[in-house]
Amino acid sequence: LAGWSWKPAWASLRLQRFHTAGRCRKGRTAAEHLWLARHLKDPFVKASKVESYRCRSAFKLLEMNERHRILRPGLRVLDCGAAPGAWSQVAVQRVNAAGTDATAPVGFVLGVDLLHILPLEGATFLCPADVTDPRTFQRIRDLLPGGKADVILSDMAPNATGIRGLDHDRLISLCLSLLDMAPDVLHPGGAFLCKIWAGSQSHRLQKRLTEAFQNTRTVKPAASRKESSELYLLATRYQGGRRGAL
Repeated sequence: LAGWSWKPAWASLRLQRFHTAGRCRKGRTAAEHLWLARHLKDPFVKASKVESYRCRSAFKLLEMNERHRILRPGLRVLDCGAAPGAWSQVAVQRVNAAGTDATAPVGFVLGVDLLHILPLEGATFLCPADVTDPRTFQRIRDLLPGGKADVILSDMAPNATGIRGLDHDRLISLCLSLLDMAPDVLHPGGAFLCKIWAGSQSHRLQKRLTEAFQNTRTVKPAASRKESSELYLLATRYQGGRRGAL
């Protein structure tokens, strides 16, 4: 895996043209046709199939990791909202959780989701399970080696209502609930990466991250669609923090 880059997998594909069938199936709405056309033309969708990733979101984590070195061999990773498992695939590779590289430390990947996740070599999945449920929290601690994670990842999001402000607020609350777990789960010096949708409450989460971590930054990977309000907050060098009310 050493020296592998996320770029070649899709860079050679972006100039290719992918066409939907000229004939539309009955029963689809105009919005569904638009989504399907965009999906089939998306170079990251094509690249995910070429590289055998479970979905295109793998390339978001690959890029962010290449730029910021979030994942390294031997680290313990908690992947929240892990379904269908693409981020866990990347994490397994980067922390050597399957022991593929005999010369590198072996890491650990634990994925949690309300949805079922197909088995993945090198990963442990806790599903269906609500990561915000206290009972799930105890199971997470029991499964993590030493009861701690070096990295908390979250690509999860609540079911969209279509009301942008409400969806934003709910996602921020989810991220804050994960951050509340950090004092008991995240190892000192660890990292926290979460997805948000830009909005009026983002500052609440950013403030909490700034209090608990030495470094914080906002990241928009190339695989995030330009028209999307999706952003990622990356906080590194965890130095402890309070549990805050949501």
